Amino acid sequence: MELGAALGMSTDSAKRYVGAALEIRYRLPRIWARVEAGQLGFWKARWIAEHTMCLPAAGAAFVDARLGYCAHKVSYAEVERQITTAMARFDPEQAEKLRRQAADGRKLDIHTDHMSLEGTIDVSGTLDAQDALDLDTAINRLAADRKAAGSTESLDVRRAQAAGDLARGQDTLAFGDEDSEGGFETRCARTSTTEGIKITRVIDLHVHQAGVFGDPHATVGRAGRKPVLVETIREWCGAPDTVINVKPVRDLAEHVHVAGYEHPARLVEQDDLIDHTCVFPWCTRPAERCDHDHVTPYQRGGPTCSCNSAPLCRGHHRLKTHGGWSYDVVDRGSYLWHSPHGHTYRRDHTGTEPLQHHRP
Repeated sequence: MELGAALGMSTDSAKRYVGAALEIRYRLPRIWARVEAGQLGFWKARWIAEHTMCLPAAGAAFVDARLGYCAHKVSYAEVERQITTAMARFDPEQAEKLRRQAADGRKLDIHTDHMSLEGTIDVSGTLDAQDALDLDTAINRLAADRKAAGSTESLDVRRAQAAGDLARGQDTLAFGDEDSEGGFETRCARTSTTEGIKITRVIDLHVHQAGVFGDPHATVGRAGRKPVLVETIREWCGAPDTVINVKPVRDLAEHVHVAGYEHPARLVEQDDLIDHTCVFPWCTRPAERCDHDHVTPYQRGGPTCSCNSAPLCRGHHRLKTHGGWSYDVVDRGSYLWHSPHGHTYRRDHTGTEPLQHHRP
């Protein structure tokens, strides 16, 4: 109580403050060392500590080992991923409990009581992953059909209109040659959206080596970034009409080299799996939505290969090409950026770190 009064906070706030300090000092020693050295603000260390208190000692040590050396520059999203991974690995019972609670919390709200002046209504909800992916696939297909039919609306507007089509059970007419064998009556007879839309579910699954030997967790996603319990994956794979596609493991250490200018699919996939995002300082745009840049321009003799390729979003790609920025590959997945005003930044999988400033 006396400490809280001296710090200008309530007793409850002081208890949480002291609790976070003790958590950092005794269960997150690497992060504590960063705080003591003045390299990490206590506010961020406290945020990490408040999320590791629910973990067993081994889980807290896991998070400390993963984040201690880069906590000052890693994103909050990455911190949450590591904490979630630690919970799935070291406290599977709690992780399963949270999974069941999340399933019970699924909902879909259509806020009909809050119609805007313009006649729009907000829709929000939390869906099962399979249902959400299927809904997204159906809406994307109907939005694409609207564009093919001549709609000039933006993608967001066409997706909203497609949701209405789904609600009314309407389907768009086929375009191209997909129904060329039938006449006009045949094409018009296809009015059921559920019959017209064929759902194809693709799950890219990356299992940690320990998961093969009974570890109760795995990671799933485009780049293996989100931890998912094995039980959840089992439910996905057991769903009707699910096709399981097993591909060989991509060797990220392989050196891919081609003679032409265009990046082949295997090089693009390798870049995405290594870098995850645009490699410009502090940019977080997903790599699969980025251009793939020649670090040394192709016109200046730069090869199209693993050691000269990196994902850059369109804006930062243009900035590098026309804005005076340049960067070098320090190692695969690690880059050194140079700004026109002499600033230098190191970018790697842990985030961005400003280096010493040099005037040109």
